[in-house]
Amino acid sequence: MKKIIYKILQVLSKAIISKYKPKVIGVTGSVGKTATKEAIYTVLNNSFNVRATRGSYNNEIGLPLTILGIDSPGKNVVKWLALIFTGIGLLVFKQEYPEILVLEMGADHPGDIDYLTKIAPCYIGILTSIAPTHLEYFHTVEEVLQEKQIIVTHLSENDYAVFNHDDQLLLRALPEKVKANILTYGFDGDSDVRVFDVKHKVTEVNGLPVVEGLQGKLSYNDSTVPFHIPGILAVHFLYAVLAAVAVGVIFDINLVDITERLSLFQTPNGRLKLLEGKKQTWIIDDSYNSSPEAAKAALTVLKDFPKHNGAKSIAILGDMRELGNFSKQGHREVGHLLAELGIDYVFTFGTESVEIDNGAKEAGMPPERIRHVTSHDEIVQAVEGLITTGDVILVKGSQNTIRLEKVVKRLMAHPEKANEVLVRQGSDWE
Repeated sequence: MKKIIYKILQVLSKAIISKYKPKVIGVTGSVGKTATKEAIYTVLNNSFNVRATRGSYNNEIGLPLTILGIDSPGKNVVKWLALIFTGIGLLVFKQEYPEILVLEMGADHPGDIDYLTKIAPCYIGILTSIAPTHLEYFHTVEEVLQEKQIIVTHLSENDYAVFNHDDQLLLRALPEKVKANILTYGFDGDSDVRVFDVKHKVTEVNGLPVVEGLQGKLSYNDSTVPFHIPGILAVHFLYAVLAAVAVGVIFDINLVDITERLSLFQTPNGRLKLLEGKKQTWIIDDSYNSSPEAAKAALTVLKDFPKHNGAKSIAILGDMRELGNFSKQGHREVGHLLAELGIDYVFTFGTESVEIDNGAKEAGMPPERIRHVTSHDEIVQAVEGLITTGDVILVKGSQNTIRLEKVVKRLMAHPEKANEVLVRQGSDWE
């Protein structure tokens, strides 16, 4: 039955794309896909009729659902039939349809990007980065690159390939393989779109220092403009912003207008989102998912976050899944960085995260500041007994079975806002 549904969705989606001819912007990469998709939508939405992937609808079912403009019916057979008739209706009757589709394209297995780009060939293909993720199925970083680069290598000469100039793997591999127009972004001075003079803007809330956002300068060709984006904690989120700027430039939007629109950009829930915690603490909620590179970046954010009168830095880290043979090394590398950055306490959760503990001990973190826990309850009880005013708590782990957003909810000062600010709060997840 699943294969039949896949086939029906594939046929309907390809036919709808062929009939309405929207410009498709495809986004893939090891990290930053969702933030990049959201930033692009923020830039384009005022000028065009745009539809973007909702949530993480980035696979062989989710992408067609976005093309059809319908949420997943779950296990309801009647709703699936209604969905199919909706798709047929789009083909039979001329209806209003988006000019632009911003489609997040995930790749958990070899062949995924090829499958998705055949459903929705791109006008702009964006490759955010390559890192050791999903190695359970790809085995090596080179295999990850081989799959994800299809987002730009399938493009024609009239299309646009946009990728991260600071990712040396991409910079070495892509230019010779790409027929499309190339636009790069990054912090590097040779990037087509770049940022510089980047600083955290720090303010106070209830007498406690807090990162209010990022500010700096943005450059493309001979134009340079200042920018200020509230609510962004991590400098690496500027890669999503830069990709969105590149797309805005391709669609002839003025650089000043682009930066003004990006001042409204907000990071998706569960991606380095700052929340108020109990006992006047701060929670950096990065509970959506995890990988070694993303965890290291998050720990750097925790280390750099301004602390009040020597307040503590606390990391709650869960397993990083789908790393295959790289799992032990990846977890240990995160543990090493914990010690090197001087993070005060770490709580780890899950079967694989014990290697984070081992890595932290190897790198010199005091064992009494490292604790492996076996349940969400244990995490919450231990952290509640430890925290005091001004402490900063990072929460990060993979989504499958780890589900650390449940811990965030119980440590929040305002858990009644969970449905608005946390990931995976729908009834299907409960």
